[in-house]
Amino acid sequence: MLKVEHLQASYGKVKTLWEISFEVPKGEIVALIGANGAGKTTTLKVLSGLLKLEIGNILLDGERIDGCSPEEIVRRGLIHVPEARALFPDMTVLDNLLMGAYCTPSAGRRDRLDKVFAIFPRIKERQQQIAGTLSGGEQQMVAIGRGLMADPKLLMLDEPSLGLAPLMVEDVFQVVKEINALGVTVLLVEQNTQHALMLSNRGYVLEAGRVVLSGSGQQLLANADVRKAYLGL
Repeated sequence: MLKVEHLQASYGKVKTLWEISFEVPKGEIVALIGANGAGKTTTLKVLSGLLKLEIGNILLDGERIDGCSPEEIVRRGLIHVPEARALFPDMTVLDNLLMGAYCTPSAGRRDRLDKVFAIFPRIKERQQQIAGTLSGGEQQMVAIGRGLMADPKLLMLDEPSLGLAPLMVEDVFQVVKEINALGVTVLLVEQNTQHALMLSNRGYVLEAGRVVLSGSGQQLLANADVRKAYLGL
């Protein structure tokens, strides 16, 4: 579904991504793992059109999307749920969810909203509450729900477990599994390496803006270098 070829990008004069290539097959969960500063979030920003691509190709369903505006990329079904949630804190939960659908046709929005509420019954109960007053876990539910309102073919999740209590972390990863079971392909950026690889069909390890290792989730979990660097084993 998504094919990334020889991706290079910079922040100003500082090169942050070097010849990154990977694939996300339809229907799978694919994890990008690595330490802080490895280039994971930068990669998602380039894919979603928020950071300019310098060199390389990005193909979604066989069509190039590099050079498209962020709005066009959303319309094509590549949806980015950013790190730290980035909600509109003074708007209600419902209005935040509806903002996720602004690039989509009005037909079908009600059905998508019902699906979001089925996945997250807690935010259905709080749909008229101001988003900034929610707990961190509830805000993460809203952020993921907002992404689902855009009717994604591929949902990119950036650190969905960041800052959450352990029980809520388990809930978030279960939700990712449920979303994938509904037919949504997932690209997961996550520092919780063990959870991410246990959940994923395959993974890629980034270091200093380069892909240094790839394999199935189970292969990477068993890899001695991964276990030492990211699992403390």
